Amino acid sequence: MPGSDAPSLRSSPWRWWRQQLTRSVDHVAVVERVRDEAGLNGRFAFMILMSAGIAVLGLLLSSPAVVIGAMLISPLMGPIIGLGFGLATFDWREIREAAVALAAGVLIAVLFCALIVLVSPIQNVTDEIAARTRPNLFDLLVALFSALAGAYAMVRGREGTIVGVAIATALMPPLAVVGFGLATANWTVFGGSLLLFFTNLMTIALAAAVMARFYGFATHLSPQHTMLQLVVACGVFLALAVPLGLSLRQIAWESVASRQAREVVSAQFSSDARLSQLEVDFARVPVRLSAVVLTPELRPGADRTISATLTRLFGRPVEARLEQYRVGTTAQAEAVQLSQARSHASEEEARLIERLAVAAGVSADAVTVDGGHRQATVNAQPLPGATIGTYRALEERAAAGAPEGWTIALVPPLATIGALSFDSAGDPAPDRIADAAWAARRRGLAVSVGGAGDGADRAAAALEAAGVPVVRGPANGAVTLSLALPEPVPPQ
Repeated sequence: MPGSDAPSLRSSPWRWWRQQLTRSVDHVAVVERVRDEAGLNGRFAFMILMSAGIAVLGLLLSSPAVVIGAMLISPLMGPIIGLGFGLATFDWREIREAAVALAAGVLIAVLFCALIVLVSPIQNVTDEIAARTRPNLFDLLVALFSALAGAYAMVRGREGTIVGVAIATALMPPLAVVGFGLATANWTVFGGSLLLFFTNLMTIALAAAVMARFYGFATHLSPQHTMLQLVVACGVFLALAVPLGLSLRQIAWESVASRQAREVVSAQFSSDARLSQLEVDFARVPVRLSAVVLTPELRPGADRTISATLTRLFGRPVEARLEQYRVGTTAQAEAVQLSQARSHASEEEARLIERLAVAAGVSADAVTVDGGHRQATVNAQPLPGATIGTYRALEERAAAGAPEGWTIALVPPLATIGALSFDSAGDPAPDRIADAAWAARRRGLAVSVGGAGDGADRAAAALEAAGVPVVRGPANGAVTLSLALPEPVPPQ
């Protein structure tokens, strides 16, 4: 209207936004609603237990439908949104309550999932578990969009849609995988899933804080606001942003590297060839690329060319392993040959599983096989009279009979390594040191060195030279070695 004091969208978009949208929000009511959802209470703990139990069972059964059910009832979104709003308003009380609820929920979920896995007869790394061991760029984007949707729903009084947001964000399944990794002492799974949860947590909290500030939630809503809180909040933002930025940088590089790898592999073959499968394991040294190519014409030496090209592009050593299958020009011939190739791979894995099961004294179901990365792992049963050297020899024998390119890991049972023998020069026996180092690496543990005299010092030095963490035991009696938890690293 002419003469009206209200700003127009054309003259001042920001003032129009502030008056037309921001002022229409009942900020006090929203803050109270967020605080109610973010607190720690009996209902929250009960729903955490139920969600965690459903999630870990769905992961063990590799059932996406059951996992989705866990996402539906997971209450973790409340404390995380509360943490974001607390950071936006500099409300230290809200930040503290949300952080306590979140920490308690995480601890309850991980321990409960670990307990279920320990009593479960199924302890294999299923596809649903493996999918949550390494976050990627899409996980970050899902968490970002989910946080924006959740914060918007809370601000506009439509918090019921947070249930749908929880489905997309998938906060509980990664925690269930953390519990699985803890129960099975699989630290690769444990670390990867913990990183995924941490990435989602940081992204949601920061995005919720930004959305809250965008809607006018500021310091005037916090009656206890002080300059100290401002400094603490800024420090929290920096603490969250630095690891997330480093993680995003690594994820973005791996995404670009994977695309480059696909292009390099495809360039080695004609346009009629088809890349059926490609996986890049960036955690290995050197980086390992595994690919299956269906091509009318085989290309000997293509893997060496690809390795050299990717080594130059990545700036780090790359080992390419290609499986080439000659296919015909018709779709029917290609389908038949691809089926034959997969059948051959299945038979190869079946023979490997049988061999490992016999070596470890377990059933075939206890052998974990990762066909994409060509890795097989099994936890050996205690054998009467067997030493660590016995289990090491069993692994070497199984690895010798494994197909080319496969990595075999036979994990020995937790047992005392025993007294350490010495050679004529008074130095620790190399075989005993090698056995102890091998067992520690397979179990992800340190070696406790006990005993008096220079022998214990030389044993500890030899183990440290082999790259194994060492814990010093009682300094009396004969020199002994045993597996032990590594000592925690003190904060810097």
